[in-house]
Amino acid sequence: MSVLINLAIFPSDKGESVSPYVARVVKIIKESGLTYKFGPMSTCIEGEWDEVMVVVSRCFKELKKDCDRIYISMNVDYRKGPSGRIESKVKSVQNRL
Repeated sequence: MSVLINLAIFPSDKGESVSPYVARVVKIIKESGLTYKFGPMSTCIEGEWDEVMVVVSRCFKELKKDCDRIYISMNVDYRKGPSGRIESKVKSVQNRL
C-alpha cells in the first residue's frame, strides 16, 4: 500500500517570511525516514497511512509550540499496491512528453 500526501503547513501569524518555520517542519519530515520531495509550495510524503499521519501530527505539534495560527492544506492519494509512486508518477508523465 502507498499513501502520497501533499502537505503545506506554515504559520499565518508570523509575517511575510515563514521559512524558519517551514525548515522546522521539513526537518521533522526528513528525520522520519519516509520518502519525501520538498517543493516551493508544499512537500510530498510517501508511506503507510499511519506512519505518514504521525509525521503530519508531529509537524503540527512543532508549530503549535509558538504559533497561534497555522495553515494546513493536505491532499491524499491512496493506492493499493507498490510503493515508489513519488517517483513513478512523475516518470510516467515525463515519458509521454
